[in-house]
Amino acid sequence: MSKPKVLYVPTEGHTQRVFREATFARMCEEFEVTVNDTGAELDTDEVARWVAGCDGLVTGWGSRALAEEVFVNAPDLKIIAHSAGSVRFLVTREMIDRYLLPRGVVLFSANVAIARNVAESAIGMLIMASRRWIDHNAHYHQTGRWRSPDIPVNGQYLRGCKLGLISASAVAREVIRLLQGWDIEFLVYDPYLSDEAAARLGVRKVELNQLFEEADHVSVHAPKLPETDNLIGREQLRRLRDGAAFVNTARGSVIDEQALIEEAQTGRIQVALDVTEPEPPAPDHPFQHLPNVIISPHTAGAGHFGYLQIGETTLQALRDAFAGRPVTGAAPLDRWEQLA
Repeated sequence: MSKPKVLYVPTEGHTQRVFREATFARMCEEFEVTVNDTGAELDTDEVARWVAGCDGLVTGWGSRALAEEVFVNAPDLKIIAHSAGSVRFLVTREMIDRYLLPRGVVLFSANVAIARNVAESAIGMLIMASRRWIDHNAHYHQTGRWRSPDIPVNGQYLRGCKLGLISASAVAREVIRLLQGWDIEFLVYDPYLSDEAAARLGVRKVELNQLFEEADHVSVHAPKLPETDNLIGREQLRRLRDGAAFVNTARGSVIDEQALIEEAQTGRIQVALDVTEPEPPAPDHPFQHLPNVIISPHTAGAGHFGYLQIGETTLQALRDAFAGRPVTGAAPLDRWEQLA
C-alpha cells in the first residue's frame, strides 16, 4: 500500500520552530513528503502546482492564502494541516462550500497547542495583576522599603475567586482545565456556548454585564470578529469591582481602548494586556504612564514547549485524517464565520 502524499509548504525556519527533529523525521517516514526546499515561501501559484496529486497539505506561519487551483489539481486532498494558528486567511467561504464540505476535506489548525501557551500567560497575568507584584517590586526598587502601606496584601486573589471568561474559546477551556482544584467559580459569556456544553465544562453561563458585576477578575479570550469589535466598553468596565484584575490575551479590538484608559486612570483596577489596537501602541501612549497597566508585546502564545506541540499535533492530525478518524483541531467549517 502506497504512502499518502503530503506537500510541506513551510520554510526551514518554521520547521525548526515547531517540529522536534524526531517528529519531522517520523512525518517523512510515515508519508511521502515533498518539502519546500527553495529557502523561501512558496507563492499561491507555486503551491497550486506543487500540490498536484497530493493527499495532504501542510502550511504554517508565512504561508499564503490558497488558490482554487489547489482543489482542482489535488482532487484527492483529505487534509490541510495548518501548523500555526488562525486558518481564516487560508480559504474562502466559497472554497469551503464548493470543495471542502462536499469532499470532506479537513482543515486543521494547531491552535490547540498555541492555546496552551496563551492560557499559561493569561493565568500568570491574572496572578501577577491581582497580587500587584509589579507594584511591590517598583516600591522596593524606588524606595528601598520592604512593604508599602498603600498596596493591599490580603485581597481576593485567584484561588477561590469568581473568574469571568469572555468566550469559551480553546484558550479559555485550557484556562479552566489548568485551574481545576483552585476552588474557582467560572462565569462565561459566550453567545454560542450551549447549556449542555457549559455543563460539561463546569461553568455558569451569564450575560456580559452580569459577568462584569459578579466576577472578581476577568480574562478576555474572544476572537476578532465584526460582532466582537468594541464588545467591552464603559458600560462593562465600570462594573468591575475595586481591585479586580482585567486581562486581555485575545485581541485589542475587543475592547474600547479609550474606555479602558479612563477606567485604568481611576487606579481602582489592575490591567494586564498582551494585545492592543493597534500594535504596537502609539508613542507616548497613556498606557505607558499608568503603573496599574502591565503590557507585554503580543507574546502570550510564544513558548518553546508549546510551539513544539504544534509539530506533534500536526503529525497526529495527518495520521488521523488518512486513517479516517476524527481529527482533533479540525476547524468547524459549518461555523466558519465564528472562527478566529
